Amino acid sequence: MGRPMAMGYFDPAMIDRPLRLSLACWDYDRAKPVLDGRVPVAGCDLATEVHPTSHLFPMAVGEAPFDVTEMSMSSYILEVARDRGAYVAIPVFLSRAFRHNGFIVRANAGIETPKDLEGKRIGVPEYQMTAALWMRGILADEYGVDTDSFRWRTGALEAGTRKDRLALDLPGHMDVQPIAAGETLQSLLLAGELEAVLAAKPIAPVIDGDPRVRRLFPDFAAAERAYHRKTGFFPIMHALGVRRTLVKAHPWLPRALYGAFLAARDMALADLDAIWRGSANRLSLPFLHETMEQTRAALGVDFWSYGFRANRAELDTMCRYSQAQHLAPRRLCPEDLFDRSVIET
Repeated sequence: MGRPMAMGYFDPAMIDRPLRLSLACWDYDRAKPVLDGRVPVAGCDLATEVHPTSHLFPMAVGEAPFDVTEMSMSSYILEVARDRGAYVAIPVFLSRAFRHNGFIVRANAGIETPKDLEGKRIGVPEYQMTAALWMRGILADEYGVDTDSFRWRTGALEAGTRKDRLALDLPGHMDVQPIAAGETLQSLLLAGELEAVLAAKPIAPVIDGDPRVRRLFPDFAAAERAYHRKTGFFPIMHALGVRRTLVKAHPWLPRALYGAFLAARDMALADLDAIWRGSANRLSLPFLHETMEQTRAALGVDFWSYGFRANRAELDTMCRYSQAQHLAPRRLCPEDLFDRSVIET
């Protein structure tokens, strides 16, 4: 197998035969160098697959077919708090997103401030999804909103069907019900059956300027920058998970994966920096310079942070939200979520 290193780990360079692993995630620019083999994982031979997260996340908490997978952080926190789950996380945060842009309200619902959402019928694809975890937390922390008072309706946002990937044990005072088959949250909002939806992506009526809907925060960019200035958070959505049984058998593996994905992120950000500084814009993004300069001014050079220690406060807030929102049955510490070797890295 190889010569043991200090602290019980192994040097993957000393392995006689590479460890064959399956890996699946979405095709982020910061993941592509691993997915296409430009950045190898030391000691490993990867078979990579690209899947949207809507496919990956139910599998991650179900049949767990991949050795390494992208995971929903909210689902993962809930699984750890229940002492379940096939995976252990690595602090590779493949997806992060500000969320003030996703509060969509019906224009005639009388909702002018976040507090006006209390008691209203609110649509969300899944109560436990990470975007909703953050959005409820933001409403509670920043605006004093009682999100337990919402009459939650769950289901597909725009098309198809969607069900909660995890069974929830919510208290009796909570009103969380699935919408009927064939309905969508968007159609119910437009029909006046919902007062608002929490959307993790732009929905067509907002993009098209439908007068029946509007954003709760019209200048959402300013609200998101103000939120970051106050909290320092760039909300974490997804992390990378590796099968627990593999970590037990190969203790060097989490650090090898972390190192590869860190190098891939650095490669992607270097490419973006080169495009920004180039004499001809290779991205179909007219305001590239403004976007890059505002991003650096607001978030600094390391604006897509990986690693445990730099993100501990944010992760602790996610653990607090999960228990406060009746998801996790106990309050986790951020250290409970990650393999020890990458906490120490």
